[in-house]
Amino acid sequence: MANQRMQAYYDVLHRTPKPIDFDGKISEIFGENVFHLEVMREYLPAEAYKSMKQAIYEGTRLDRAMADQVASAMKDWALTKGATHYTHWFQPLTGSTAEKHDAFFKPVGPGKAIERFDGDLLVQQEPDASSFPNGGIRNTFEARGYTAWDPSSPAFVIDKTLCIPTIFIAYTGEALDYKMPLLKALQAVNNSAVDVCRYFDKNVDKVTATLGWEQEYFLVDKALFNARPDLMMTGRALFGHASAKGQQLDDHYFGSITARVTAFMREFETDAIRLGIPVTTRHNEVAPNQFECAPIFEECNLANDHNLLLMDILEKVARRHDFRVLLHEKPFAGVNGSGKHNNWSLSTNTGVNLLAPGKNPKSNMQFLTFFVNTIKAIHDNSDLLRAAIAGAGNDHRLGANEAPPAIISAFIGSQLTEVLDKLEKSIKAGKMTPEDKTELKLNIGKIPQILLDNTDRNRTSPFAFTGNKFEFRAVGSSANCSSAMIVLNTIMAKQLQLFKASVDARIKKGDSKDEAILKELQKLIKESKKIRFEGNGYGDEWVKEAKKRGLSNLKDTPRALQVWHDKGVASLFDEMGVLTPRELEARQEIEFENYVMKIQIEARVMNEMVRNFIIPAGVEYQNKLITNVQGLQNVLGAKDGKSAAASQVDVIKDIAEHMNEMKSASDVMLAARKKANQIDDIEKRAIAYCDTVKIHFDKIRYHVDKLELLIDDEEWRLPKFREMLFTR
Repeated sequence: MANQRMQAYYDVLHRTPKPIDFDGKISEIFGENVFHLEVMREYLPAEAYKSMKQAIYEGTRLDRAMADQVASAMKDWALTKGATHYTHWFQPLTGSTAEKHDAFFKPVGPGKAIERFDGDLLVQQEPDASSFPNGGIRNTFEARGYTAWDPSSPAFVIDKTLCIPTIFIAYTGEALDYKMPLLKALQAVNNSAVDVCRYFDKNVDKVTATLGWEQEYFLVDKALFNARPDLMMTGRALFGHASAKGQQLDDHYFGSITARVTAFMREFETDAIRLGIPVTTRHNEVAPNQFECAPIFEECNLANDHNLLLMDILEKVARRHDFRVLLHEKPFAGVNGSGKHNNWSLSTNTGVNLLAPGKNPKSNMQFLTFFVNTIKAIHDNSDLLRAAIAGAGNDHRLGANEAPPAIISAFIGSQLTEVLDKLEKSIKAGKMTPEDKTELKLNIGKIPQILLDNTDRNRTSPFAFTGNKFEFRAVGSSANCSSAMIVLNTIMAKQLQLFKASVDARIKKGDSKDEAILKELQKLIKESKKIRFEGNGYGDEWVKEAKKRGLSNLKDTPRALQVWHDKGVASLFDEMGVLTPRELEARQEIEFENYVMKIQIEARVMNEMVRNFIIPAGVEYQNKLITNVQGLQNVLGAKDGKSAAASQVDVIKDIAEHMNEMKSASDVMLAARKKANQIDDIEKRAIAYCDTVKIHFDKIRYHVDKLELLIDDEEWRLPKFREMLFTR
């Protein structure tokens, strides 16, 4: 073969689907590799089982004796699944998961050994924390960190290893992960929501935040992936001219799934089901070779664990099928990027979804209470929500004609807009008359019927109400859901707390409970009106309208992350018991560092590819053309040869021009990167990378992509978009 690209393409054409090794009822294997409550009932003594249920549902602490019993049962069960090792599975601030495997095996004498696993090993471990991001919480030479068991998320066996979900904290007790603050945020929203629920139902004693994520991803053949250094190093194609056929025909979306991709999907879904991940949906997405999977809603902490686990499963299974999974938010320019839509709601222990209308005015009053408070929380904390989904990858996707813009707004639909508008205007100052109360109850009672025809969603809205939940659509496909869920549940907890205080104050002044609630809702509707938007979020008109409304448009990650500096943000997280000011400051520093490193890697890869791939291909093809021109002149003579070779000469000139411009821009970018690296302050360095380094990417890419069209296909060494997106 002429080059690596052509060899890779040849390899792709000879792929065959991997046989599917499971063909039974999927329901029969659901959760078979999970140490869930039904398994605990079988393996644990009654008292220990009861203690575990309380730990899971009520957050009570297990004493040492019970922990020993649980550890022994967990080990015995894991051994039946073929497990030889165990690990504390945690979520450091790298954005992915981490694990250190230890064997159950323990020598007890000459030629003798046992499998050992006790309560101490289950409850806490001390992994080396020196290489994990900490944002200055501890010195580099201080390596100690602790993982502590999270019993609310069940242990599972994967690849013959018992995995125990844990939090990860520093020696000082501060969070070094995503799980610990998420658990605190979920507890905060539970406390605040229960207090508000008791206006309507005294039997409510627990409110659970639920999450249903939708995971988008691309598949690329492994051979083509390995021939693209940019995909390998950065997760996205830094160069590449758009394919003549992309997604313009809309023929991939919900289209027939090819045999090879189906085989991959069947296998990863089977692995997921065995691990208790209730994946039920799969389909082709809008862009070629882009797909989506989604599970049934689960409790937020468990759902987040399952999403991280599924991303790992996707990668492992893809390799077995000679694919590579791309979870980057924008791996290919010119076609849709990938998101991770977070569908969020709140449900009570009495079985009520607080964001779903009920069957009577009372239950609908409860729905309106949580619905309006959610909008108010979004309104007051829109910049904070934007910061929660900030990242170098998501900057390419947000507002790129397939994703919500960087401007945070809420879509609720025309009918609910009308309901809120009427409620805003209908309540008069002073006491409500019986007629006022009757009219309001009649209007509120109509909400379920209204929503029957109003469950569509606005794809251009970053935060859309979809009938019985809110869909946070702006989350990036590679993100840990916790980042967005920590913020969303915290701001909701605070807003409900403020709501209850205001309602109680109105009641104390003489209003009835219903009057107090309705008047407070009316006030919140007025105060949060500017965040509601029903139109096209992709249009330039919305950018102008949002500016008039005073809404922020934080287009890049460094500006979005500056929100963490706000004293009100620090007070919010501290007051709600989710993050201390020191933990918050550390996370901001880590996010700035992460942004710098990702842009730095992209800049370095871009520079290497220009010098090692693009320029050599250009020179090689130029030499071929020059030889051809010289040959024509030798055969035809100088005059006729010049005329005959005119088109080749034009191509030679065009190649030279694009190579010179590309090389010049690459050199300027390199100088800017070196200058930015001299800046000690990480925030200023991140801004410098955004404003003085990243700005050269598009110019370099422009000239590389033009060269791709000029240079002979045989000489071009990088797999092209048409190959990566349409080879399955």
